[in-house]
Amino acid sequence: MKKLIYLLICISISLGTKAQSIIGAWEGYHTNEQGVELKSVVIFADGYQVLSVYEAKTGKFVSTNGGTWKLEGDTMTEKVEFNTVDAESVGSEVSFKVEITDTTIGIVGSETILTRIDDGTPGALQGAWLMSGRVRDGETQTRDTNQPRKTMKMLSGTRFQWIAYNTETKEFMGTGGGNYSTIDGKYTENIEFFSRDDSRAGMSLEFNYELIDGKWHHSGLSSKGDPIHEIWSVRE
Repeated sequence: MKKLIYLLICISISLGTKAQSIIGAWEGYHTNEQGVELKSVVIFADGYQVLSVYEAKTGKFVSTNGGTWKLEGDTMTEKVEFNTVDAESVGSEVSFKVEITDTTIGIVGSETILTRIDDGTPGALQGAWLMSGRVRDGETQTRDTNQPRKTMKMLSGTRFQWIAYNTETKEFMGTGGGNYSTIDGKYTENIEFFSRDDSRAGMSLEFNYELIDGKWHHSGLSSKGDPIHEIWSVRE
């Protein structure tokens, strides 16, 4: 499992023609020691990536990890920002040699191969975003995105995952993800896993979304039925 985790953390490449070819989402399947089929999904954006592992049939959450990445030659180096399997790895760097084609990614010496889900399209919100504010009772409350406590949302063209974590304390607070669509100002999430409550797998939530001065305004009802109006900023 650890080798698979590091594989999925580290596979990516630098900016340029080849980088554009892997930005998006990729998936793989394997069976654990108990005979349960697990699904792994990794989302790549410019400079950031995230991996989620969960039971393919039930959506039961297993693990997540991610951080920043860079490529030098064929060696991928990732700095870990969160890791539910090994919290002590937060802040460390891990490097591997990678092999990438237009449709698959893998690590040299490993049999695990991931296949492409999408190339960053067609969703309108592809990239890495940080929660930067909320609107409550008509008033905007901002949040400093440079603090170690972060809520990040990663989106490919069809996949999303949010993660709440603290790079200073190495604490992980929660995550959830699945597939999404952006159609006519509506952002719809179809939840496939949710670390705080596995029973929410299978739920669909529809929100209003709007891009205002480069910020993503996200409003509607949460999975608990509470009204929300969040503001997200592109992570630099």
